[in-house]
Amino acid sequence: MHRKRIGFLSFGHWHPHHSSQTNTGADALLQSIELAVAAEELGIDGAYFRVHHFARQLASPFPLLAAAGARTSRIELGTGVIDMRYENPLYMAEEAAVADLISGGRLQLGISRGSPEPALNGSHAFGYVPDEGDTDADLALRKTELFRTAISGERIVRADPRMSGDGALAIQPLSPGLPDRIWWGSGTRETAVRTAELGMNLMSSTLLVEDTGVPFDELQLEQIQMFRDAWAQAGWDREPRVSVSRSVIPITSDLDRRLFSAREDSQDQVGILEGVRARFGKSYTGEPDEIAAELAQDVAVQAADTVLLTVPNQLGVDYNTRMLETIAREIAPAIGWSRAGVSEAVAQGTR
Repeated sequence: MHRKRIGFLSFGHWHPHHSSQTNTGADALLQSIELAVAAEELGIDGAYFRVHHFARQLASPFPLLAAAGARTSRIELGTGVIDMRYENPLYMAEEAAVADLISGGRLQLGISRGSPEPALNGSHAFGYVPDEGDTDADLALRKTELFRTAISGERIVRADPRMSGDGALAIQPLSPGLPDRIWWGSGTRETAVRTAELGMNLMSSTLLVEDTGVPFDELQLEQIQMFRDAWAQAGWDREPRVSVSRSVIPITSDLDRRLFSAREDSQDQVGILEGVRARFGKSYTGEPDEIAAELAQDVAVQAADTVLLTVPNQLGVDYNTRMLETIAREIAPAIGWSRAGVSEAVAQGTR
């Protein structure tokens, strides 16, 4: 089994306001890089970024991933998730390979059909409209197939005989290992099974667009188990990875209490999203020891090999660094996490 990993997940919000540390798009981008550097120094395993369009949030991930890759040496760099409706699959394949090579092969790319967004048919404005009779999901899946074909090195375009002779050409550059580091953001048990059949890692959504009446973590655990069963049945020759996301806010200071003690999302939330009944996971807010005990009972957190922790990025790098340090020191060990290299060293010392 993969060792337990933790990473932060930033939406990269920015807004010109006196209470915000991210007043501009530049603030959000540069602070994202600085937080990745700080997280690596703390021993955190991953720096992940959410992608949204037509919003004051992170939008174009590959320049950010490449820049963070150039500033760090160990931490995984990922997305959670890229909306494939907006992407040119071949250009994305080139960008992904370049960013992965700059980072030394540390990209973990979460992709999906995408989530509800502020723009009406925003991807259509980018020039991507589903064929008649197709849905946005169909379009996203076709683009995903072409993207994965391209990064695998298959020859996908006919060569110009006047320039390259007869034959076909692959995109350049290629980054070895990248095809095994693609994750699909899944919001249902059905799409989790399809993800396994296609050979992608599972990035279980922060919400599930289905509800059976059981707690969020139990429904998510069922999704994970169905994914792993389908993976085994498909006969893939590698072990897949699975991530879940959680909002974890330890209260350790007066500022924390002022900002977060009145939160009312400490229970699962159920609502209607795009006409479908959906279940949202609760937030974990409180004293570190209380959160640690609760997370230790979260069955989906225990089942996943990677836990992504959403950060309030508008509070700035210093605040979020202190928060991640508290989580790493006082909370994450309760879910089986230890800093990379520590558990291995302990094991070797006991031999």
